[in-house]
Amino acid sequence: MEPTSTSPEPNSAPTGSTRPATPSGNRRVKPRALLQRRSLWLIGALIVACASWFGYHWAFGKASVHYATASVERGDVESTVVAAGIVQPFNYVDVGAQTSGKLKLLKVKRGDQVKKNQLLAEIDPVLATTALTADKAALENMTSQRSLKQAQLVLTTLQRDRNDTLFAHDLISANDRDITRAAYKVAFADAASLSAQMEEAAAAVNTGKANLSYTKITAPMAGEVVSISLLEGQTLNANQQAPNILRIGDIDTVTIWAQVSEADIVRVTPGQAVYFTILGDSVRWNSTIRQVLPTPELINNVVFYDVLFDIPNPKRELKIQMTAQVFIVLARAKAVMLIPAAAIGNASEGAEVSVQVLKPDGSLEPRTIKIGIKSEISAEVTSGLTENERVVIGKTAAPGNSTSALSARKGP
Repeated sequence: MEPTSTSPEPNSAPTGSTRPATPSGNRRVKPRALLQRRSLWLIGALIVACASWFGYHWAFGKASVHYATASVERGDVESTVVAAGIVQPFNYVDVGAQTSGKLKLLKVKRGDQVKKNQLLAEIDPVLATTALTADKAALENMTSQRSLKQAQLVLTTLQRDRNDTLFAHDLISANDRDITRAAYKVAFADAASLSAQMEEAAAAVNTGKANLSYTKITAPMAGEVVSISLLEGQTLNANQQAPNILRIGDIDTVTIWAQVSEADIVRVTPGQAVYFTILGDSVRWNSTIRQVLPTPELINNVVFYDVLFDIPNPKRELKIQMTAQVFIVLARAKAVMLIPAAAIGNASEGAEVSVQVLKPDGSLEPRTIKIGIKSEISAEVTSGLTENERVVIGKTAAPGNSTSALSARKGP
């Protein structure tokens, strides 16, 4: 007979324990509130995941392609060379000083209208007057000396002739004859030298008179005083370089000096049409090229050539030194089919290029066209397109929820 086990019951508490007894079984029962909270968390996480998925595909989904188009239209086009120009008088002269001295008086100011031979300025005549007086005194002194030399020449001539006669009759020696002959030659040379000196002194007197007259500066032409370089009281030194006092210009007609780069000058010739505008005024002034100067000018390591053309200016609207935006017309065409220059890129005039034509059903058709005159904005189409057809000038890719490969925009 086996012994009987005395193990305690599974749910009984050990001896001395104060833990309360649980219901029958080993699993705990969860509260209902906790289960409901976890269910709400799962639903919220699912909503956030779905929203993130749709948002990602909306933001980073396949982009729709939009084409910018332009219609083939009729209009005018011109090809030009653009240059910067300066307004200058058609005819002008710099009035300078031909004698030295202090600028005593200036009788005109900028903007004055002057007539030919009008007195413009006066230089202090003291130096010129003093020099002229000295030259006249030197000439008078030489005039007196000439009388003496001429008398000596007459005397030596008589002595020579008399001694030649006496020597022919053996009345004097050859030595006496030679002495009188030598005296005659010396007297003749002295008289000739003095005559030359007198001519030089007379020239000095004439120069002094001219210098004195140069102290009064007159206008060499009629026109407007456009600039003044010197002021009253300044000392002028005309010995080294003739100083300019003022400039007189005829601005009833002005000349535009346009600077054209060496890259464009090969396409510019006299007789071409040209127009320009000035800053602050939209009026277009038209003319034709008169001259292309052959000598270049180097500006910031770039070679420029001066192109000249004239503009009537009876109302004096154009002022000296104004800046002109010049357009030299190389070619023009009116009422021709045009497309934007953006549609053909860098294609040159006369080239054949391929463009994309947008058809009414939204599809694209490649087309080869020929380019005529081209400007910075538009280009002439001589063949390959008809009026009102639309050509693609660019495209943009915009994000969106559409996954289609093409979305044609039919508006310009």
